[in-house]
Amino acid sequence: MPKKALLIIDMLNDFVQEGGALYTGEAGHRVIPVISKVLKRARAEKWPVIYLCDQHTSADSEFEMFPTHCLKGTEGGEICSELAPQDGEYIIPKRRYSGFYGTDLDLTLRELEVDELILTGVCTNICVLYTAADARMRQYHVKILKDAVASFDDQAHQFALQEMEKTLGAELVPGTGEADL
Repeated sequence: MPKKALLIIDMLNDFVQEGGALYTGEAGHRVIPVISKVLKRARAEKWPVIYLCDQHTSADSEFEMFPTHCLKGTEGGEICSELAPQDGEYIIPKRRYSGFYGTDLDLTLRELEVDELILTGVCTNICVLYTAADARMRQYHVKILKDAVASFDDQAHQFALQEMEKTLGAELVPGTGEADL
């Protein structure tokens, strides 16, 4: 039986709250209750819960492409209150798209003996996609909960879902995933 972990990617105020620096719109806000439901299940079934959080410095090169967002120590960089972490859950800051790049995510997962990842969060075509790619390169089984990922660009969102399934071999889980997780 695979050991699962729930990854909650960039569910930060700057992405999912109206007025945030890179607000993903209604699509990003709509995934909050879906992720909340999966989060309750993960906690009940004792899956490790890992929050991957953009945490930029003011001089971050990412701001050459995107507006300044999720600065370390700001309200915009905080996890949205609806999905607040509990004691014992992991918060891993990141400065690049992939949750694996320059972080201890892989080490944490290996220490927890996790081999299956359930990915949720924003943005499907950026941080979710690149985290999924790096996870597959490391031989993790990856499930993408389709109703728990979103982007500010629906066309890019759809492309990323297809890319994760067809190229990376990630499993797309329909709906809220109740039966398929």
